Amino acid sequence: DADSGIVHSLETTTAKVHDSQVWDELLHGGETSVWADKGYVSATRETAFSGPGKFWGVMRKAPKGGALHPVDEDINRIIAMVRARVEHPFRVLKRQFGYLKTRYRGLAKNRAQLFTLFALGNLFLVRQRLLA
Repeated sequence: DADSGIVHSLETTTAKVHDSQVWDELLHGGETSVWADKGYVSATRETAFSGPGKFWGVMRKAPKGGALHPVDEDINRIIAMVRARVEHPFRVLKRQFGYLKTRYRGLAKNRAQLFTLFALGNLFLVRQRLLA
């Protein structure tokens, strides 16, 4: 969530599944904006998400063999600033909880560990508001 900085949904898959293939499972339907990297670029997803009060914050991609337009570079810079806040929970998992590498112990165990770590990470991120 770009406003609060906490994680509201999590999906785990095997390594052979690309992140963009679980796109629909990660959205809950009440989003007003979507922030993602270039791997999620899709015209059909963009048109499905378009509407009043919605913002498509997926990084712009340069045409094959060409350079990115300067306006798109500026847009990417703005998107990157918002995405930095969205990526902050991953930093918490790595630095505060030492989760640097996934060891395969079965998908169910890895899933349970990630759900627990992100729940603890959410508590870590909102600890000041909870104590106030």
